[in-house]
Amino acid sequence: MQLNKDQIHTSNQAGLSRHAARFDFLAAQLGEDGTDVEGIVKALADFQVAIPSWALGAGGTRFGRFSFHGEPANLEQKMADVGILHALTQTAGAISLHIPWDIPTDYASIRQLAQAHGLVFDAVNSNTFQDQAGQDLSYRHGSLCSTDEAARAQAIAHNLEVVRIGDQLGSKSLTVWLADGTSFPGQRSFQRALQNTEDSLRQIYAGMPKDWSLFIEYKPYEPNFYSTVIQDWGTSFMLANACGERAYTLVDLGHHLPNCNIEQIVSTLMLKGKLGGFHFNDSKYGDDDLTVGSIKPYALFLIFNELVYGMRNNPQNPYPAWMIDASHNVKDPLEDLIQSLEAIQEAYAKALLVDQAALAAAQDAHDVVLCQEILQGAYRTDVRPLVQRARLQLGGALDPLAAYRSLGIRQGLVAARGKHSVASGL
Repeated sequence: MQLNKDQIHTSNQAGLSRHAARFDFLAAQLGEDGTDVEGIVKALADFQVAIPSWALGAGGTRFGRFSFHGEPANLEQKMADVGILHALTQTAGAISLHIPWDIPTDYASIRQLAQAHGLVFDAVNSNTFQDQAGQDLSYRHGSLCSTDEAARAQAIAHNLEVVRIGDQLGSKSLTVWLADGTSFPGQRSFQRALQNTEDSLRQIYAGMPKDWSLFIEYKPYEPNFYSTVIQDWGTSFMLANACGERAYTLVDLGHHLPNCNIEQIVSTLMLKGKLGGFHFNDSKYGDDDLTVGSIKPYALFLIFNELVYGMRNNPQNPYPAWMIDASHNVKDPLEDLIQSLEAIQEAYAKALLVDQAALAAAQDAHDVVLCQEILQGAYRTDVRPLVQRARLQLGGALDPLAAYRSLGIRQGLVAARGKHSVASGL
């Protein structure tokens, strides 16, 4: 199923006059304050977020998984779903593959399909957190950290194979997330596990093409509950430094303990030139993988405020790779992703409204009240007309969720794939 511009154009007609009135009113207000409205709209239009292939089917819990009707059963169908998201939102112009769940059988065909949907391939993701069919050695007791040299070699070889696959698709980065850790005190030596992981990552880094980047993800717990080898941003930062200048920390919003100051982590990493990637989701308790902005929208805005500042003032940091990493247990996965993309764009737009010069002056004057007013003034602004204008300029839907429903996209997917199709890799 592939949307065409006429379908989207038709779905937009009923809301265009209302949008124009709301946009003109907001633009006039912001213009009075000296805000570059067109510049913000362009920034929003340029902002692209990768969709992970595993987020296109229903997620699961430790107790079970409930498939959603019409799930994509292969890589081509996953790409078609991302193409639908991108056609509607004009924000999802990349897909992130997980290997071995998404190994192409015909690379030329997959590249052509991506071009047809207006997609590029973002970071490729390795999988050493579970054993695969036919695998010689188990990762039950660790992969890159394993005390078994042969198991470590197997995990290193898998990561380099993922790089080889990604290189044929035009990807330029590898994301490594490890489940390695322990569930009981004394189960493993902390220092030996960390040293083995560092040695393994350095071998992976040395085997990557010179124009590739390595993103090292961290997580404080789960699936192990006593220790995780790469448990926090500091450990990831240390490992990235040990690997080299093209190795970076990847921040996942859900991979922090409750009430962690993520915006400070983001700021520090950008100052040091080591924020490589960013995974969007939301959480109430832990790594809940909920819809972006559904629980802590103000925290998301504060994080974006630091991201915007860093992108403007930290040339030593590369432009981050943006990706959603969420799980959809009770929602239509595509509707959930549409909501997440909208929340990301809104948080970004609000952060672009922050008068950084005025904020810096208030900070220097120790005017704490004014600092809060500047931030909350931007946060309280209804920026949806700006986000809508950016989409319209690119040919997207005025209201992507309403268009998705009115066009009967899920019903079409079910008709084409069957009610009980199951997403590959989940």
